[in-house]
Amino acid sequence: MKSDQPRPGEINGLKSIFRALSHRNYRLFFGGQGISLIGTWMQQIAMSWLVYRLTHSALLLGVVGFTGRIPTFLLASLAGVLADRWNRHRIIVMTQILSMIQAMMLAILVLTGTVVIWHIILLSLFLGLVNALDIPTRQSFVVDMIEKREDLGNAIALNSSMVNGARLIGPSAAGLLIATLGEGMCFLLNGLSFIAVIVSLLAMKMIPKKREIQRSRIFQGLKEGFSYAFGFEPIRALLLLLGLVSLMGMPYMVLMPIFAEKILHGGPQTLGFLLGATGVGAIAGSIYLASRKSVLGLGRITVISASLFGIGLIAFSLSRLFWLSLSMMLLTGFGMMVQMASTNTVLQTIVEEDKRGRVMSFYTMAFMGMVPFGSLLAGSLANQIGAPNTVMIGGIACILGSGLFAKRLPTLRGMVHPIYVEKGIISEGLP
Repeated sequence: MKSDQPRPGEINGLKSIFRALSHRNYRLFFGGQGISLIGTWMQQIAMSWLVYRLTHSALLLGVVGFTGRIPTFLLASLAGVLADRWNRHRIIVMTQILSMIQAMMLAILVLTGTVVIWHIILLSLFLGLVNALDIPTRQSFVVDMIEKREDLGNAIALNSSMVNGARLIGPSAAGLLIATLGEGMCFLLNGLSFIAVIVSLLAMKMIPKKREIQRSRIFQGLKEGFSYAFGFEPIRALLLLLGLVSLMGMPYMVLMPIFAEKILHGGPQTLGFLLGATGVGAIAGSIYLASRKSVLGLGRITVISASLFGIGLIAFSLSRLFWLSLSMMLLTGFGMMVQMASTNTVLQTIVEEDKRGRVMSFYTMAFMGMVPFGSLLAGSLANQIGAPNTVMIGGIACILGSGLFAKRLPTLRGMVHPIYVEKGIISEGLP
């Protein structure tokens, strides 16, 4: 007779996948952010649909995407210096409060029927300024919540699963809410969702960390961080590949309302399902990474995932069938998430602790800071050659970039090898 009780191996497997949740502070962070990010995705979908409903302009979709992301490109490196000098926990509490204020202002404007396009652009810019400080600080804050350094990679993968779990729920919920109650309700619920993350942050018990007093000027610290990151080829190559994928591939997001309405002849629910499918693929990728017990092999996985992302974009651009487009969004989400999280894990593993904030700020610039330029480029190109051709070009660029990275991979492995030996990740005698 078979037992219904889970086998020891299954329990160990689940414990392995979710092992970072054994750390109390990270568990609080995971719960609070998980709720807040659902609201964030709802707002992102509602914002795109609102802009398109008001203007029916691919260019203005790109402009709003640009204003929301350009501060990250311009200011994230400076924020990285501050994250290495200031209390990261306090910074994040402050940025979450400011983000809540932005969402509430947007909700009031939409619900009262007074919103116009310049309001959206201005509030998008405000949120971009907040995110420029928040994102690199939050990336480097993960290590402050994890007592066991070997659980860092798992925490990063679970972080990605949290983001993409919210991506699965948020867009679908936004599509239903927009169709029934309008965009304003999405903004209101997003504002309220920040209460969860603020409460979880305040409930943390942070161990004070001694930070060396930085006597150099901020811009000197920025120069040191730049020289360190781009003077070491493995870090430079990872950042350049991520930047290329973000510039050419990620802007497909701002064109999604066009695909939903013009290509697939749907509405806000279609948009929600497409982005929800991206979330499902991304969750699958994050679970795969969370189940891995070592950072070894992530270079090869970075190449494969960037290629899969590009293939998914090309196939999506050619599809005129809803079910096929959903399938390609699954593949796109998987490739995007695995490449992003693999890059994050490798960087956090090899970086020196006193430069972590600055390196993660460059990661943020590559991952999110390049998107505004891509958004403007994609919006302009889509006006000239159409959204499908624009997305196809982006997919081809991602595949070419991953090929160049793959060519340098053996050399990069050799340069990282001494760091892995020093940290005890591999034994001295292993290649």
